[in-house]
Amino acid sequence: MPTHDLYAMDHGAALWQVPATGAARFNWEYDDGRERLLALYQKGKDKQWDGHKRIDWALEVDPDDPLGTPDEALSLYGTPHWSKLTDQDKGELRKHYASWQFSQFLHGEQGAMICAARIVESVPDLDAKFYSATQTMDEARHAEIYGRFLREKIGMLYPINDNLQSLLGDTLRDSRWDMPYLGMQVLIEGLALAAFGMIRDTTDEPLPKQILSYVMQDEARHVAFGRMALRDHYRQLSDAELREREEFVIEGCYLMRDRLRGVEVLENFGIPKAEAEQYSEQSEFLALFRKLLFSRIVPCVKDIGLWGKRLQQAYADMGVFEMGDSNLDLLMAQDEEIAEKLDEERFAAEEAERVAEVERAIEAGVPES
Repeated sequence: MPTHDLYAMDHGAALWQVPATGAARFNWEYDDGRERLLALYQKGKDKQWDGHKRIDWALEVDPDDPLGTPDEALSLYGTPHWSKLTDQDKGELRKHYASWQFSQFLHGEQGAMICAARIVESVPDLDAKFYSATQTMDEARHAEIYGRFLREKIGMLYPINDNLQSLLGDTLRDSRWDMPYLGMQVLIEGLALAAFGMIRDTTDEPLPKQILSYVMQDEARHVAFGRMALRDHYRQLSDAELREREEFVIEGCYLMRDRLRGVEVLENFGIPKAEAEQYSEQSEFLALFRKLLFSRIVPCVKDIGLWGKRLQQAYADMGVFEMGDSNLDLLMAQDEEIAEKLDEERFAAEEAERVAEVERAIEAGVPES
């Protein structure tokens, strides 16, 4: 079935064209480059994997609750509308929310793939070009996986959220080579990582847990790459140039915060947009969710050297300023460890099952005494 037929609402034209600006930069110095970045490039090569083989696509999900979403996570919970919903309605609502959430992940991963390819083209340093090439492959794999999950397991997609599309457009239209790093590696991927992690750590559904764990293992490298490259570059910029980038971060963070309402889902259920936005703002669960989503962005922004007074004030207004002291290295290390542990548990269980099958076969073949 064509993807067009699976969209829950009109998604406009099939192609979105963003005029590209900026120079393609070649570098004729083929020296070794920065040791840390080359080590990350080697890791990027070593950690490539096949989503068709590593993920157990035979696992089924509950069509009425693909992500194991608790009632409290739905913005209609506790409203007059909630009491009118049947169990079937609630299942359909959960399905739509899961579709909307993973659809934004899918669209963001395509954006990340394009931004990574843009970095290969525009970044002046060859070691950064090398790593970005591995990231482009990672992002293609992620888009493939999220797209397959939506088509085969949920059977529904949602169009890209307006605010996410706006930030992607701003990132790609900027001619400065560092802006795809800042917009994608720091803002969009940082927020996505936090969202992935919250679902990964709360869902009891094994298939989405696998998908999110393995994708986050890759994303931990991507954020590390952005931090390395931008930290080195921003040390060389003037105060005025740093302030320009801080303004971009402030605007982007407000856009990303406002993206996470899922208003489109409620509109599909016949609730007027203004009322849907009100329910989303009043939801205690979603307020906490939005706040925690900045747990990866704020310490990363501080780490790369963007920490002016206006930016600090914006984070204070959002209620996320204290996250600047979070240990980002620890969070990334945990992301990698969780994926490796999941592999170990899966392969141990598979090996145990193979041994049991052999033992059963032996017993079946032994004649009775």
